[in-house]
Amino acid sequence: MPDSMTEQLQQDMECEGLLECFHGLKQLDKECFQALVNAEDPLTVDEIAETVDRERSTAYRSVQRLLQTGFIQKEQINYDQGGYYHVYRPTDPSKIASEMQRMLNDWYAKMGQLIGEFEQKYENEAESPPQAGS
Repeated sequence: MPDSMTEQLQQDMECEGLLECFHGLKQLDKECFQALVNAEDPLTVDEIAETVDRERSTAYRSVQRLLQTGFIQKEQINYDQGGYYHVYRPTDPSKIASEMQRMLNDWYAKMGQLIGEFEQKYENEAESPPQAGS
């Protein structure tokens, strides 16, 4: 990942790069998300793990990261004789996009505030005469 904003703006970025940029998701997280998007029905963690060819525990950690970011949703399925299991499905892309837009707007406002503080701080220092004995 590029270190500076200038480097980020100069690189080619695909829409999947937003997953990493906004939420710090890993390659496996993107693969698990894609598996859910491509599936006709919701998947269990075991089915996700099989699709991405990873151990169940590894896939489970990825699923947890995707849940925390709101990219997927969990649903409980109850057995008739008792007990239950969970399946996962991708969140509506428009909801994900709206949340990323909100985060971008918050970031933009924060950067604007910091730029204003920078300008005020160094403008005041440039206007102040050097202190005697400095």
